[in-house]
Amino acid sequence: MVEIFIGIISESYILLMRMSVYLLFGYFFAGVVHIFLTPGTIARHLGGRSISSVLKASLFGIPLPLCSCGVIPAALSLRKEGAGKGAVLSFLISTPTTGIDSIFATYALLGGVFVIYRVCASFIVAFFIGIIANIVIQDTIIPQKEKKKECKVCSNGECATEKHSLLENIKGVFTYAFGTLLRDTGWWILIGILIGGAIAFFLPKEFIHTYLGTGWQAILIMLLIGMPMYVCASGSIPIAAALMLKGLNPGAAFAFLMAGPATNTVTMTVVWRHLGKMALVVYLSSIIICSFLLGLLFDFIWQLLGGFSITTLVHHEQMFPAWLEGGAAVLLLILIFMNIVLKYKKKK
Repeated sequence: MVEIFIGIISESYILLMRMSVYLLFGYFFAGVVHIFLTPGTIARHLGGRSISSVLKASLFGIPLPLCSCGVIPAALSLRKEGAGKGAVLSFLISTPTTGIDSIFATYALLGGVFVIYRVCASFIVAFFIGIIANIVIQDTIIPQKEKKKECKVCSNGECATEKHSLLENIKGVFTYAFGTLLRDTGWWILIGILIGGAIAFFLPKEFIHTYLGTGWQAILIMLLIGMPMYVCASGSIPIAAALMLKGLNPGAAFAFLMAGPATNTVTMTVVWRHLGKMALVVYLSSIIICSFLLGLLFDFIWQLLGGFSITTLVHHEQMFPAWLEGGAAVLLLILIFMNIVLKYKKKK
């Protein structure tokens, strides 16, 4: 048992070291986006059934650092402020499947090719679903309501001043990035890393070919596995990386990374309740079809590239010295556990 425990922790720590520098930078950038991006401005651009509203929703969602459940209140808020159903569905796709933190983490473990394809594919799927929704779903424009503006810098959401100093804004960036956001997603990242470590330690390479197959069969199976799971975009990356090292084709890994964060039981329930049954049908069917076809396309592109093995894809050239990766891993662990303790104390 001790050897098994040490083996899993060792494999997990390797994954953590690879991701930590990128995650810390990603969280910081996410804090900058949160403090300096005005939600009201976004909402004003997403109303109606136009192509431009869907396009903007798909683009706005890509850098936003919201997880699978964190995107739900944001999307509902946009809907209440006048965003169309097509734009809301686009936002629900592009936001949890990418995010600044997830983009950096994807590069850390899977390399630049995977990053470019994942971001482009997320945009394509989000835009496609939004357009289809605008065509087939009846929508009533919800008039925007005046509501009190909440301050994102002050911890209580309210303040007496219209403007904050640069120092206060910088403090707000760190408070959100390494407080609120890390508290919401850090636990799931740790779970994903531990699962990835366990897969790397236990799973023999023959398992993938024997039980999952290759090509379209593996893509379909990973879609079915990923859809009901609650897994954030960053937390799913070490799982996909570990499976690829055991022989999973890149297209199947992509399908898992696409469907896992975008679909879970909570999101599906909310879409049904607030946007209607037809919206849920469009949402799920489009994700399944697009993820499957884009997975096949990624495998085809990967074969065209030809000069890279799966191991090369996952373990690309190390960008940072070992001492920096190790220090970042320790710092990230400290921050995550500090936030878990604070969250537990608040519940009590």
